[in-house]
Amino acid sequence: MGVPEDLLAAAKQCLSERGYARTTVRDIVAVSGSNLAAINYHFRSKDALLAQAMIETTGEAVAEVLKAFPDDSQEWFEPFWAELIESFRANPMVWRANVETLAQAPHLPGVRARLAEGQELAQRELGQRLPHQDEAGAQVLLTLLIGLLVRWQIDPDNAPTAHDLAAGIRSVADAAAG
Repeated sequence: MGVPEDLLAAAKQCLSERGYARTTVRDIVAVSGSNLAAINYHFRSKDALLAQAMIETTGEAVAEVLKAFPDDSQEWFEPFWAELIESFRANPMVWRANVETLAQAPHLPGVRARLAEGQELAQRELGQRLPHQDEAGAQVLLTLLIGLLVRWQIDPDNAPTAHDLAAGIRSVADAAAG
């Protein structure tokens, strides 16, 4: 691996172990074996590096969840959410760091832009699971995912289950249909 890849790997490790707010450039440098200047040279800032690491880590986690289902599966909704919730349980620090990164976005325009790109990609991936691949449905799925993630960080014992989400979506769809 080269220096940028070493820095990204170190940032991912630090995010997982320490979270966004407690990860320092010195932590990243110590894990990567690089120097402080390398972060600015390759990523422009610690925040940009951490945002990139978070986008990649989250993308990898969601890709693993999606891999569990064949592309042509019609019965994916509840199993997808069950797998995602299991990922929240199995990788709590990764998902906690994700929420911390989201909280930094309003203060850091570069991070906000990178996260917006990541959300656009996630929305496209989720939309491909819908029968008509419609944008509105994909937006709802992404919003549901982010909301579920936040609920899990605050109160995992009372966050909705996959079954609760499926039943709730049916109830909301019925209400929206009038």
